[in-house]
Amino acid sequence: MKALLVIALFYTAASLLHFTHNAEFLADYPNLPASFTRVGVYGAWLAVTAIGALGYAMLRIGWKVAGLLLLAAYAAFGLDGLAHYSLAPFSAHTGMMNFTILFEVAMALLLLGVVGRGLVAINRERHS
Repeated sequence: MKALLVIALFYTAASLLHFTHNAEFLADYPNLPASFTRVGVYGAWLAVTAIGALGYAMLRIGWKVAGLLLLAAYAAFGLDGLAHYSLAPFSAHTGMMNFTILFEVAMALLLLGVVGRGLVAINRERHS
């Protein structure tokens, strides 16, 4: 549980870094839709993070599977940063853009791995 919390907090920090960079340098990110706004980017981060917080809260009160599934969904949102590369190639992004995107993706994958391990452990407990 402690490792999960630490990794979830690292992912949250990485996500905040990416979303903040995205919001503050919105006009510099290549080919983002004109409908994206600074406030909208921060609002999206809050909504996604609320899913993670709810998942962790459910885990803490004993709803392990539901909590882990919500945490998995939360982490999966971190992979969405790769969509930047469907709009423009890696080379069209600055070093900091690429760093924030890839750092968030790496932390999301790490969190997904820990959550998956937790789900496997629960499954084993139930079937032994």
